[in-house]
Amino acid sequence: MSFAPLQNDTFLRACLGQATAYTPVWLMRQAGRYLPEYCATRARAGSFMGLATNVDYATEVTLQPLARYPLDAAILFSDILTVPDAMGLGLTFQQGEGPRFAHVVRDEAAVAKLAVPDMDRLRYVFDAVASIREALAGRVPLIGFSGSPWTLACYMVEGGGSADYRQVKTLMYARPDLMHRMLAVNADAVAQYLNAQIDAGAQAVMVFDSWGGVLADGAFQQFSLAYTARVLARLKRTGADGAVVPRIVFTKGGGLWLGPMRALDCDVLGLDWTMDLGRARAIVSGRVDTTDSIASSACQTGAGGQFGTESTAPKALQGNIDPNVLFAPPEAIRAEVRRVLDAFGAPHTDRATRGSTHVFNLGHGISQFTPPEHVAHLVDEVHAHSRRLRGA
Repeated sequence: MSFAPLQNDTFLRACLGQATAYTPVWLMRQAGRYLPEYCATRARAGSFMGLATNVDYATEVTLQPLARYPLDAAILFSDILTVPDAMGLGLTFQQGEGPRFAHVVRDEAAVAKLAVPDMDRLRYVFDAVASIREALAGRVPLIGFSGSPWTLACYMVEGGGSADYRQVKTLMYARPDLMHRMLAVNADAVAQYLNAQIDAGAQAVMVFDSWGGVLADGAFQQFSLAYTARVLARLKRTGADGAVVPRIVFTKGGGLWLGPMRALDCDVLGLDWTMDLGRARAIVSGRVDTTDSIASSACQTGAGGQFGTESTAPKALQGNIDPNVLFAPPEAIRAEVRRVLDAFGAPHTDRATRGSTHVFNLGHGISQFTPPEHVAHLVDEVHAHSRRLRGA
């Protein structure tokens, strides 16, 4: 495949620890229900899955926020649950209720049936990646993504969203062998899925561990982190155009485990709004001692495979403004943007070396009720204030 040359590589450079002229910004769920043009496209599609499985519609909504805001990356419009859907669990979306599976995985027989799906069943995703990449025409990089093995397992066991995670935690504690079996299948499926996105043209990939933070310490390392590591170990390092593909891991509620997460073979760690960016930077840079031999051992010996030795390369941080800030008046939004950028600290500016870098984002997905004009203030202030911090 041949794609147009990249015109704005700021996001990719920051992901790889390279100095940039300003802090790049993109937003989780930036193509979504807060935009009236998205709602109009979804209405034409008839349903969420009708939107996600149609290459033209998926391309259209992925590009919509870029027409409004000078964002530094696009993210594939899809859903984290496409992989278990391809396993035959029957994914549907009910208006106002979120995703539901027709078939749940809660016993030995159901787990025994699980297998890595034929990637041809997800061809619509890979075709969308190629279509979006072509439509971007090199404007900004395209991010592909998947849910983490643990997060997928949560939905597969619960059958949808959950308030207490009772079903999945019951299975995890009562039959850890079954949970490890499910997570191993999920991890191998996610790795194949992300590699196929890379082959189709994704220039960075992100693993969403949206439910990792609901686990207890120790359980997180064994049932979530170890399987995220298994995915990362199987990912391709270069894309369709021969360029390095950065790997991003986001665990909502994962600030407690930044120490163990330093050992992940990824380039970027995403943070929610509960973690101070300055402290997170110190932890991932090794300036704060977070040694936890028990947690490290649990991660090393989990059934997900070897966790790996701790990388000495600096990791970029992604995040982490509270999405609800976007409901505040414009000046309050801008002030909070400055606070987050200032919390990260002095930017890395030496272009001859790799260093600690920052990709600005929300601490979780943007709310459907967000006023679109407020997003413009956030993006503008990120670019303006981060340039000021670099003396520009």
